[in-house]
This record gives sequence, structure tokens and C-alpha cells, in this order.
Amino acid sequence: MSDDRPSWAPPVLDNGRLEAALRSLELSVRGRLDGLLQGNHLGLVPGPGTEPGEARIYQPGDDVRRMDWAVTARMAEPHIRQTVADRELETWVAMDLSPSLDFGSAACEKRELAVAALAAVMFLTSGGGNRIGAVVDNGTGPVRLPARGGAAHARALLKKVAQTPRAAEGTRGDLATLLESLRRPPRRRGLVVVISDFLGPTDWDRALRGLGARHSLLAIEVVDPRDLELPDVGTVLLSDPESGEQREVHTSAVLRKEFAAAAAAHREQVAGLLRRAGCGHLVLRTDSDWIADVVRFVVARKRGWSGGAA
Repeated sequence: MSDDRPSWAPPVLDNGRLEAALRSLELSVRGRLDGLLQGNHLGLVPGPGTEPGEARIYQPGDDVRRMDWAVTARMAEPHIRQTVADRELETWVAMDLSPSLDFGSAACEKRELAVAALAAVMFLTSGGGNRIGAVVDNGTGPVRLPARGGAAHARALLKKVAQTPRAAEGTRGDLATLLESLRRPPRRRGLVVVISDFLGPTDWDRALRGLGARHSLLAIEVVDPRDLELPDVGTVLLSDPESGEQREVHTSAVLRKEFAAAAAAHREQVAGLLRRAGCGHLVLRTDSDWIADVVRFVVARKRGWSGGAA
């Protein structure tokens, strides 16, 4: 990872300068995301809310589960029922900080980008009596941080997550167990955000669907370019941080093509599982302006829920 970090890169989460780094992150998020919501949850990511609102004509891409059959029959034209965002929102974040996130080949580590994504979620769900909590797992087991409201709690929560120790190499993450820990005991309806690189087995889909039966869902997928393709660097020693397995390979054109195809197939599978669970899907990359990506996602969600083109 280069020391010449671009201006949009999340700060380095160095324990010696953690307070300053988190303050810088907070200012970056506030400076570029302020004004997106103006107190309206409808535009963020928790979905349309639960209170019934006005009906409007069905548009291609609308969720058919919101179809208003009574109005449709009366008007002889398909209509959907819009909903009003809940007045108070409880957000729970499933934070995957397993060893595969302790890596980055571009502007930052995936772990730093995951913490930055959490900061954005906090800002976009703050205010109005809203609460946020988290369940964090570095591969050694979930740690629960209770949901509370207020700026002081949000800062303390972000700091605790950022201070989560790195697990030893060979520690395997378990996203399915992390998600299951949010299902019991049952919580009031709200927003569940899953932040992970979604590498490894996809046995988490059942737990995610279970959460989706009660909550609005958002998945934030953290990606590094080396998750998608191998560079042409000749012979190199590859290491799997979650199994400890190492293998020396020659990065031939054939191997790089096969690796890219396998990586693309895995990402496509992940996207399909998230889509079937009714989960919003935001991809953040370590080589891209992550705040700009968040802005585009939020604007698209706003347009989608209001009937415009997303």
C-alpha cells in the first residue's frame, strides 16, 4: 500500500494517533455528506419505512410487495403504496473485521475502509432519537456494543470498533455466526447494516434472509483490487490470512485469467444472494473515492424510493 495516500483515503488507524484520525474521519464524512438527508430517513438506506403514505402509479423496478391492490382495482392501473420513514430508527451494524480485512494494496487497508463506512452510516442515521449499536467480530467471536443515541455514544462506538485488535493469522472469520448473533434476542424493527468483504463461504445467506424478514438491510461490501485480479509480478508467495495457508505461484497469464474469472463469479454470487435477501448493496473499494460512492448510492436510493430513475 502506497504512503502517498489520496485526499479521499480514510485516515490510518494508528493507535498512537487514533483520536486525531477519527476526528479527521468525522470531519470528512460531515463535510461531504451533510445535507443529504435533512432529517429524512427515506433517502438513506433503511428502506421505505413502515407508516403508510400516498399511492402512486407503478414504475418499472418498484417493489411489487408494495402494490396497492385496492387502488389498482379502482383506477384500473397498477399503483404502489408509498410509505413514510419511521420517526425513530434503531440501527445495528454487523462489523466483520476478520483477518482478510487486514490488507490493502491501494489507498488504504480494507479494515480502515470498513471503519470509514461505519462512520458514514453513523452520520446518515444520527439525530431524532435514533440509536445505533454494533456487533463486531475479528474472527475470535462476536462482541456486542449496545445501541444508544447521541453524538457522544456514536464517537465512543466508532473508537471501540477502531480499537478492535487484529486477530492472529490463521483465524477464520464466521459471518454466518455474526449475523445470527443479531437475530437473538429479537429487536424492534429497524436497519441492519452488514460491513464485510464477503470473502470465503457464502453460508451466511440464511441468517441474512432471517434478518430481512424483520429489518431493512444494507450490505456494504469492502473490496481491494487484489481481491479481483492478480498483478503480473512473476513468482510470488500468496498467503491466506484466515487459514494460514501459503502457496508460491507464478502469475502467468493463464493463472491471472482463471483467478479473475473465479473472483468475478464469487462476487456475482454474493450480489445475487444479497439481492434475493432484499438487501441494499453498496460496494466500496480501496482504490476509489469512497465518500463519492456513498453519495451516489444515497442519491440513487432517494430517487428509487420516490419513483425516479435510480
